[in-house]
Amino acid sequence: MNAYRPLVTVIIPNYNHERSLPLCLAAVQEQTYPALEIVMVDDRSTDGSVRVAESMGITVMSTQVNGGSAVARNTGAHQASGEILFFVDSDIALAPDAVERAVALLSADPSIGAVCGIEDPDPLFRDSRVEDYRALQHHYWTIDTAGEVSFLWSAMFAMRAEVFAEVGPFNPSLRYTEEVDYGHRINRRYRLLSTPAIHGRLDHDAELGPLLRKLFHRGRLRVPLYAKKRRFARGYETASRAWSSLASLLAVAALPLPLVLGPVWAPVPALLLAASLALDAGMYRFVFARRCPVFGVYFVGVHFLVNLVISAAVIAGMLQWLASARFREIYDAPAPVTVT
Repeated sequence: MNAYRPLVTVIIPNYNHERSLPLCLAAVQEQTYPALEIVMVDDRSTDGSVRVAESMGITVMSTQVNGGSAVARNTGAHQASGEILFFVDSDIALAPDAVERAVALLSADPSIGAVCGIEDPDPLFRDSRVEDYRALQHHYWTIDTAGEVSFLWSAMFAMRAEVFAEVGPFNPSLRYTEEVDYGHRINRRYRLLSTPAIHGRLDHDAELGPLLRKLFHRGRLRVPLYAKKRRFARGYETASRAWSSLASLLAVAALPLPLVLGPVWAPVPALLLAASLALDAGMYRFVFARRCPVFGVYFVGVHFLVNLVISAAVIAGMLQWLASARFREIYDAPAPVTVT
């Protein structure tokens, strides 16, 4: 007798990912797990995404207006028939057994509220060194803290439909940090796992400007949540990474010290830089082991800049938190179901 296989609804939110969408949809259609339904929700794309999906036999739902990933995910979940919901962003190509492994993990332990995948160290498309940087950095930060976390990786995760109904939908008012908020909400009642058993290739940002802007806004918008919880998320944003970012900022801030206070202060910026590098030494060893020394030096330089942006984002978020009651309350708003 065949073992019971619960129906899995794969929910694919999409906005202007015409290029990666064929690879994403093909990977879903080629999953080793047979009991699948596919729900794609287009968030009012302005490119040819809908045409691409329909040419591959996918029925596409559309949001009423462009509302962000949270709205698209909520819309897809509302229409899903499956006992398990597998969310995957349209710029990811899943490994063939991703859904099967997610079902096995959720079925084995009812205390697990959601299981999150980890992006591969190689990007879906290799368009630039920036994309290589981001793929390696993001992979290392997630794989290094795999296990029980409080931070939802919303680009690729699975949960039982009954848990989604219990926890409630994503907060549609959040654009950059809906996954951090949702992870904390799941953790009130369930365990949350990040695992390399579920993986796929992601089309990361290929240009430095958009990447830095995204990191800045994500860092700034985390401040009200962490201030409210009085703790950071577990996993990914470790103490050593926070100190590394701060040391990078202090190294730059200390550059004028020798001119103002005398040459005895000359070693201070170098010592702070050395501290920043030492705190991220594991990641740098990982990168230099995989890539050539020239790229390794490039990676270190870009990450130093990323550290500065993260520190600046936290400072901006703290100032905004002090000045704005509305900013302090952005995670207090109810998250109603959004249906189109």
